[in-house]
Amino acid sequence: MRDVIRRVPIPLCGVMLGTAALGNLLQSYSEGIRYICGVIAGLLLLMVLMKLFLFPEAVKNDLKNPVLASVSGTFSMSLMLLSVYAKPWLGAVAYDIWLFAIGLHILLIFYFTVKFIIKLHMTDVFASYYIVYVGIAVAAVTAPSYGKLALGTAAFGFGFVSLIVLFIVITLRYIKLREIPEPSKPLICIYTAPVNLCIVGYLQSVTPKNYEFLLRMLGAASVLYLFALVKAVEYLRLPFYPSYASFTFPFVISAIAVKQTTAYFMNMGHPIPALRYVVMLETIIATVFVVYTLLRFLQFLFIDRPSAV
Repeated sequence: MRDVIRRVPIPLCGVMLGTAALGNLLQSYSEGIRYICGVIAGLLLLMVLMKLFLFPEAVKNDLKNPVLASVSGTFSMSLMLLSVYAKPWLGAVAYDIWLFAIGLHILLIFYFTVKFIIKLHMTDVFASYYIVYVGIAVAAVTAPSYGKLALGTAAFGFGFVSLIVLFIVITLRYIKLREIPEPSKPLICIYTAPVNLCIVGYLQSVTPKNYEFLLRMLGAASVLYLFALVKAVEYLRLPFYPSYASFTFPFVISAIAVKQTTAYFMNMGHPIPALRYVVMLETIIATVFVVYTLLRFLQFLFIDRPSAV
């Protein structure tokens, strides 16, 4: 088992995040499925924590890599979601975990900015950079569970501004520097996550809401979703890499965004009937991606022989 834990890659946190979010997406179909997803995400959390405690030096070395350091933000994002799962049993402790996760993510923002942004090298820039800065918007998604809408609104604001800045920087990198190392290619699927995460954070924490603003965000999110989906289908043909984690949360949060936006439009008296079919299709796609990626990670950890990642 120690050898398995040694091989746990930081991107497993992304699968943990995607699995926890999938439970929320599927909650309206079955509360039981939600808790199954929560348990699986909890087990993945346990594996990550064991890696941290048994092999701290390996984790420390990973954080010197800009891609792995940026992906590590999915750990604190996962804690925010899982704290809500645990709230019925942990009570006030769940709130403490939520605050800890937010603080941890803020520390990552400071660390990443000092370590990699101040002396920015465009060759090191990937879509995973969104995770560090826009990822704090998960606090906006979860804030209503703790009655902290002001904090959630602030988290949305920071995430949204970061999204605009990073979209320019990251897109220029992919346009000007087209050579991408094969293990990092799936990261481009993260493109669909930031706008959709901001949509969900906006719907959950910001009042009053602006219909036109939300409609524009949904339009932009739809274009980026189609782009990421095409890339995901293309990169599924690659050999397994831990960056496969990019096939999980980005597609789950996209489905959640469309689902919640559809409900909001309906409640506002501006229903868009076609969106119901989009929700169904995106939910199926997200579920397939998460299950497939989870199985590939389990195969990598428990069945495959060690290899370079």
